[in-house]
Amino acid sequence: QVQLVESGGGLVQAGGSLRLSCAASGSIFSINTMGWYRQAPGKQRELVATRTPVGTTNYADSVKGRFTISRDNAKNTVYLQMNTLKPEDTAVYYCNADIHTRSGYFKNYWGQGTQVTVSS
Repeated sequence: QVQLVESGGGLVQAGGSLRLSCAASGSIFSINTMGWYRQAPGKQRELVATRTPVGTTNYADSVKGRFTISRDNAKNTVYLQMNTLKPEDTAVYYCNADIHTRSGYFKNYWGQGTQVTVSS
């Protein structure tokens, strides 16, 4: 069993900051790419940022220069530092990870999501 548990969402005013965390736990052998996606009401889920174990990152154009993804490989944890937040960043943010399990499977996992609301 593998779980991704997010934390750090909440309500913030425009221009403010939030830091999201996502910890992977369970029968994990290794983790490949970890990342964050978001889904706003009435919209499709979209990529926010991803990071490989060696530090290669990928960001959506809409968050470049404002958001920073980092990870602690020893703790199987990925973070998303969100600065200069805008009302259009309001969404449910989901953690995602490609995980090799101890039983030999390679599978993509999702967290349960954490709400981020940015007021104008």
